[in-house]
Amino acid sequence: MLRELSIRNFAIIDDLHIRFSEGLSMLTGETGAGKSIIVQAFNLILGTRATAGMIRSGAETAELKALFQILPRSDLEKRLTAAGYDVSEGLWIKRVLSRNDRHRTYINGRAASIQALSAITEQLANISGQFASQQLLKEDQQLQALDRFGGLTALRREVGERYHEIVPLIARLEQLEERRRHQNERMELLQFQKAEITGASITPGEDRKLEQEKNRLKNAETLYQVVYETIESLYEARDSVIERLGRVHKGLDRACRIDPLLKGRVEAIADATFRLEDAVSGLRAYLDGIQMDEARLEAVEARLDVLNKLKRKYGPDLEAVLSHLKSVEAELAGIEDIPEKIAQTQKTLARLHDALKKAARTLSEKRLQAARRFSRAMERELAGLKMGKTRFDIAFSKHPADTRAGPYLTTKDAGIQETGVDRIAFMIAPNVGERLKPLARIASGGELSRVVLALKALLAETESVETLVFDEVDAGIGGAVADVVGRKLAELSRYHQVLCITHLPQIAVYADHHFRIEKAVSGGKTRTVITRLGKKERIREIARMLGGETLTRTTLEHAREMMEKGKKAPSPS
Repeated sequence: MLRELSIRNFAIIDDLHIRFSEGLSMLTGETGAGKSIIVQAFNLILGTRATAGMIRSGAETAELKALFQILPRSDLEKRLTAAGYDVSEGLWIKRVLSRNDRHRTYINGRAASIQALSAITEQLANISGQFASQQLLKEDQQLQALDRFGGLTALRREVGERYHEIVPLIARLEQLEERRRHQNERMELLQFQKAEITGASITPGEDRKLEQEKNRLKNAETLYQVVYETIESLYEARDSVIERLGRVHKGLDRACRIDPLLKGRVEAIADATFRLEDAVSGLRAYLDGIQMDEARLEAVEARLDVLNKLKRKYGPDLEAVLSHLKSVEAELAGIEDIPEKIAQTQKTLARLHDALKKAARTLSEKRLQAARRFSRAMERELAGLKMGKTRFDIAFSKHPADTRAGPYLTTKDAGIQETGVDRIAFMIAPNVGERLKPLARIASGGELSRVVLALKALLAETESVETLVFDEVDAGIGGAVADVVGRKLAELSRYHQVLCITHLPQIAVYADHHFRIEKAVSGGKTRTVITRLGKKERIREIARMLGGETLTRTTLEHAREMMEKGKKAPSPS
């Protein structure tokens, strides 16, 4: 239930705060005072799209806040608690609109997405205005209303769940069959790739080692010359490096006998000599291993050519080529399993299809039963709203079968959607002697408003939302019709908190709480002011609605009588 609504810098509203209570609240005022702006602000609280153009002139941001009281142990409380919201003291929703269109949304102080907000508010409140009336003309909304009336929501949900189990499996079956159609061609390609890679007998890092060997073979002469000359210089030539080091070592050794402090240096020279001798030994072994083998060079280059071709085809390096081989082998194993996978998927689909058909058939049968009760109940509700001769019925048709989905989303000659096999249309004949025609083709504005109200009354006990908002419920009506509409709203307020914007005094007199909305000019700017009316102020407001701004004793007395009558009036149903 809506407890508080705060609006700042929104359209012509600079700062407005309203506290609401249980029962029926009426909002009245002159045309253009800002009544519809309040509804628009509330719509934004419920998650509709915001634009920077909604911000009051001269302000950089607009702020909308609403406090809802959440019923303890309700489904909504459980959902909110599971999402981490503590709603023991209520649920605060805030939207901040910015000139740069970077709008923000908060739920109990936590930033939230519009999707998260909409998921929560669909159970908080419902606004019935011109948009809601137009929505009722759509088949899917009519079907939803029938299912709610018939208590078929759980069965409808089951059909939807089974439908969504089948849809991805149909897509998987199509993919498997497509793969099977191209299986031979694909297998030939994969087997060729596998043979090409395995036939090359690749070892990781082989290409790097071969590149090094190729460089040695191509430069064998240069390597031999350099290494040979190095050995000569170090060891074999006259006055070689090692020979000179030997003389140096002997001289230092004699000096060490004079000064033992030189011992460490003598040992270092001896160690260097040994190391050079080891290096020379290694160079000799290297020299013996140098090959000048043109045949081997050709073999190495041929092998590298094979490896480089594989790398160009399957990856930047040999590791990638081997990885591709694993993928090919896995896909080949999968291709071999395709017939088995197809059979398994078809078996699962057949089982799910049987369950879906059964649930859809049961739902359709129960809808037909509910439709008869719904039609008679709507006729009674409409009779109470001065449409006593109206005939109401529901026309049924079936969804066409979708051949693209194969047999798994059909039953007999009908297609199965997530809502079942049925399409419906509300049929109405408001006047005696008229044929039943679809609601969209027959209803005037006043008739449509009453159909919406009748539907709300019919679903009052099953409607999950706490707060109902009616805007333009008085469109196209007046007089005695307005009076019964007011009584019907009062009846609805036994089940829901009801907020109603009206221009008609016959409706306004049924309010439990009455607010007057006015425009005022302050500081060269127009602003909207809202006032909660006491008994005397209500009489004056009803009188204004009856006779205009000039109040007479007659209009005031008439207003007083209407309010007394509104208190005593019996329920219209």
